[in-house]
Amino acid sequence: MNARFPFAPRALALAAALAGAALVGSMCQPAAAKVLAKVDGVEITDDDVKIALEDIGPTLPQMQPGEREAYVLNYLIDSKLVAREAEKQKLGDAPGFASHLAYFRDKILMESLLGSIAKTAATDDVLKKTYDDAAKAQKPQEEIHARHILVPTEDEAKAALKRIQAGEDFAKVATELSKDPGSEGGDLGYFTKDRMVPEFAEAAFKLKVGEVSEPVKTQFGWHIIKVEDRRMKPFPTFEQVHDQVVRYVVQKAQAELITKLRADAKIERTEPEPKPAEPPKAEAPPKPEEAPKPDAAPKP
Repeated sequence: MNARFPFAPRALALAAALAGAALVGSMCQPAAAKVLAKVDGVEITDDDVKIALEDIGPTLPQMQPGEREAYVLNYLIDSKLVAREAEKQKLGDAPGFASHLAYFRDKILMESLLGSIAKTAATDDVLKKTYDDAAKAQKPQEEIHARHILVPTEDEAKAALKRIQAGEDFAKVATELSKDPGSEGGDLGYFTKDRMVPEFAEAAFKLKVGEVSEPVKTQFGWHIIKVEDRRMKPFPTFEQVHDQVVRYVVQKAQAELITKLRADAKIERTEPEPKPAEPPKAEAPPKPEEAPKPDAAPKP
């Protein structure tokens, strides 16, 4: 799926970091919670277990559903006992406790508001319009479906070409001779010109459907290429990118709220905001459409 929906980096960073928790944590309590245990008269309900699962669930080992709830219930029982003992020792009066409490209160309130936005932002109409706009913005791009045979030397490539010209099936020869373990029968699937190394791409895109190339040299060895089909690159269907569009719409709505709140607020820093550090060139992330190796081309 190559559809992309980029927008505001700063607000997106915060919205994306919180989107998962905000989407999961609904903060809405059922009308009647079921009491699962009491600790000296203090009730622990199934709602308490659900909240705890949202918090510690991802850190738990693999368990059956019923085992997870039982584990978390025991965790909450212990939590009540330990918290009560901490109160007896007046740890709630310790320096920094109020600051921690305020931080987590703000965090829960923030996740609650972002969660409510997540529920209302991704309507069917908004999702469809976002998808349609992205589809219209895609520039027409040709792609081909090709096979190749990769061998170490030019002589081996010429020998393979001779067998194909004599009438042998290309896929059969590729299966026998090609040193590319990632393509069955030499099949590279569909790809655009920019996804292959230049020498390979130039030779492949000059061929008509059914034509076979002369030996082509790249840094990986010698190739014989056959074009199976040519077409304009199709845009993924709405169903294929549905989840991606939902994430984009939700994060965009959350980012817009954060941007507006920042614009309306008076924010004063006592220290200048540091500039983001530039990552070392060697560790820079690859471009979305960075050309893969011919012997490792992705399947469509």
